[in-house]
Amino acid sequence: MQITGDMLIGASAVRGAEGTLRAFDPARNAEIEPVFGAGSAADVDRACKLAALAFDPYRSAPLETRARFLEAIADNIVAIGDELIERAHIESALPKARIEGERGRTVGQLKLFASLVREGRWLTATLDSALPDRKPLARPDLRLQKIPVGPVAVFGASNFPLAFSVAGGDTASALAAGCPVVVKAHPAHLGTSELVGRAIQKAVADTGLPEGVFSLLVGAGNAVGEALVAHPVIKSVGFTGSRRGGLALVDIASKRREPIPVFAEMSSINPFFLLPGALAKRGEAIASALVDSVTLGVGQFCTNPGLVIVLDSPHTQAFIDATAQALAKKEAQTMLSPGIASAYKAAVEQRAETDGVRSVAQGTPSRASCPALPALFTTSAAQFLAAAELEDEIFGPTSLIVTCGDIDEMIKVTGYIEGQLTATLQLEPDDYDLARKLLPTLERKAGRILANGFPTGVEVSYAMVHGGPFPATSDSRATSVGATAIERFLRPVCYQDLPAALLPEALHDDNPLKLWRLRDGKLGQS
Repeated sequence: MQITGDMLIGASAVRGAEGTLRAFDPARNAEIEPVFGAGSAADVDRACKLAALAFDPYRSAPLETRARFLEAIADNIVAIGDELIERAHIESALPKARIEGERGRTVGQLKLFASLVREGRWLTATLDSALPDRKPLARPDLRLQKIPVGPVAVFGASNFPLAFSVAGGDTASALAAGCPVVVKAHPAHLGTSELVGRAIQKAVADTGLPEGVFSLLVGAGNAVGEALVAHPVIKSVGFTGSRRGGLALVDIASKRREPIPVFAEMSSINPFFLLPGALAKRGEAIASALVDSVTLGVGQFCTNPGLVIVLDSPHTQAFIDATAQALAKKEAQTMLSPGIASAYKAAVEQRAETDGVRSVAQGTPSRASCPALPALFTTSAAQFLAAAELEDEIFGPTSLIVTCGDIDEMIKVTGYIEGQLTATLQLEPDDYDLARKLLPTLERKAGRILANGFPTGVEVSYAMVHGGPFPATSDSRATSVGATAIERFLRPVCYQDLPAALLPEALHDDNPLKLWRLRDGKLGQS
């Protein structure tokens, strides 16, 4: 499939005329052909108006049509073949095996949501029968279902060129909900975005859906993204990226004439609690696995364990030494872009100069372009609590070990940290009493709590939560991974005494869709 450098607005390929930009190969430190044309406010307006025209026909299409559409996207992505893997590898410097796995995850997400659409449980169909003889007041016939909110803007993420990008979790869940999607391609992987965008565009046509169900925009700088969030047609936003970028979108969305929700995944350091029993029994093994997690994907995971919290004990120094030795063996690797590599280097240098922080290990230098040299630091709980900047996320292969003098200090640190995507407990049975003291706070602080694992794996499933209190996300009630992600793009509507002929199919008395429904307080297929 030829990459042209065009945007995809509905069924059309459109050449942006607001300047040009190229993707970048961070491994070779060189730009990549072809040249892409940057879009304008007029292009945003055209894509959004097509999405508005598509909304009612798309959300009204049979659930089976919507499910087949999602499956067609998945099949079309697979059909691109090695060209997609090669382009994503060149644009991100991520290993081909990692890209292949990410493609599998992307396809799996789409198929999960296709299955979810067919099941229909997300409609939350609810029927409360009329009670005309109730005293002192009769009850009307009340029926509820959830409907899609409207066209959704999605921003591709830098660190997942497939799974959190054009056909990633935000797009898949919005399309599953019945929302047209307008995607802003991430400038770091423009060619990958076009290839996947054409796969979605083809699926729209082959399924017979309105062209405005999907559009892909390209922009230099922030103008296109800002115009997209500000456009009155857009009813919700999905974003994965920096805290600064996410909050900028939240600010734009909140100042609209009609404020809209922004589901932004932003900043997390994912505290990793090493409790005394686990430290004594498995400290060295945990150290090795922790370093593997910290450096996985050059540390460019939003679930990277950037903060390790441990009680000071006779085993603590041995754990720090083992972690330092393991990290020192890790070579510098290429980051996603020169800008990300530069920001990482500056942040690590700043941390090394912070009072009370000790640099205990660095990785091995290499000839990698746009390199990230792994780094490990330690500090005391008192210093961590005194220096707010130590809680800042550093996007890359680094972590900070915080030593606590006693359990009370560990509990204090736990209460101090900001909202997180994850919190991990490494523990043994004799640690359970301490874990019970930590868990209520961790439940308030994190979207996912792990025991004896490492947070850098995020399963796509029904129970997964990839979200958390601010600043991990802008809305802690949501997840961006897993089946529940569809809830972000739905809202409930109640129908009171509506004639049967006008009711949505999901609320008909005879239940033609065979849904599980709540009828007069009882769950069943009646």
